[in-house]
Amino acid sequence: MDKLRLMELLHSLFGSILITSAVAKEFGQALPSFIEIKNPINPIYQKLLEFRLDLGEASALALALEYENCLLIIDDNKGRKEAKQLGIAITGTVGVLIIAKHKGHISSIGPFIKAIEKTDFRISKKILNDALGRCGEEKL
Repeated sequence: MDKLRLMELLHSLFGSILITSAVAKEFGQALPSFIEIKNPINPIYQKLLEFRLDLGEASALALALEYENCLLIIDDNKGRKEAKQLGIAITGTVGVLIIAKHKGHISSIGPFIKAIEKTDFRISKKILNDALGRCGEEKL
């Protein structure tokens, strides 16, 4: 989301957001005031997940397990698969754009999709076209 300069959109859609210290370290910049650092209470979940995932993803999933009805924003494919197996509701950057469009926070996802294509963000053209279709916009 930061690569697309959409941090304030996250705030508008979700209010405050929790991230772990591992994710904050990966972010590598000062965090906006609406983002709170919170680590999992039970570190065992994280340690188990670290066998299959990177530290950031493992800590985020472990934290999500401690909250009912949370929405985990995650783009990493391995992390998404693990979250689904654990019953954690997920979305990613493209999903956030779709939510923002449907809630009227942005008028079109097309410019953001084009911006995504110019970054090192790896996502299939099919997923991008599906998102554009869900928003009633012209596909790539």
